[in-house]
Amino acid sequence: MIFTRTSIKGLIIIEPKVFEDERGHFFESYNQNEFKENGIVTSFVQDNQSLSQKNVLRGLHFQQPPYSQAKLIRVIQGSVLDVALDLRKESPTYGQYESLILSAQNKKIFFIPEGFAHGFLTLEDNTIFSYKCSNFYNSDSEGAILWNDESLNINWNIKNPILSKKDISAQKFSEFTSPF
Repeated sequence: MIFTRTSIKGLIIIEPKVFEDERGHFFESYNQNEFKENGIVTSFVQDNQSLSQKNVLRGLHFQQPPYSQAKLIRVIQGSVLDVALDLRKESPTYGQYESLILSAQNKKIFFIPEGFAHGFLTLEDNTIFSYKCSNFYNSDSEGAILWNDESLNINWNIKNPILSKKDISAQKFSEFTSPF
């Protein structure tokens, strides 16, 4: 596996070693020893998966302490534009984001530590999105930042995505007080 650190401390892009032949392919999507050797010592307690049609935008979501979550994200089928927004108030990159394409084809995996809001836009129909979480979901600790908040300047490359009611009414970043 290749572990690449981004310009925002803590965010890591992982590229697995893929073995391909006429039968298909095989790769490890998680190896505790390799992750530990590369500074990721997070224990994961819950796996989640979603299926979405093209142009569905989910996010920007987070869990507040003490239920905050690190996430290990990948796409099993289809593709997404994935976004992680730094909510750590003492971070020099507070309010900045990292985005990348995750797809079944490129097989990239994205590690997002605690203290980030996360969202994604599906780029294909029937996209299957999968992620591991370091903490259990708690509905009372759920939070969301408005996906298209102008102050964040996130380039989603879409004007009218398909959104949940929660994501339509999420708070603006300027109104957000970080618990991280």
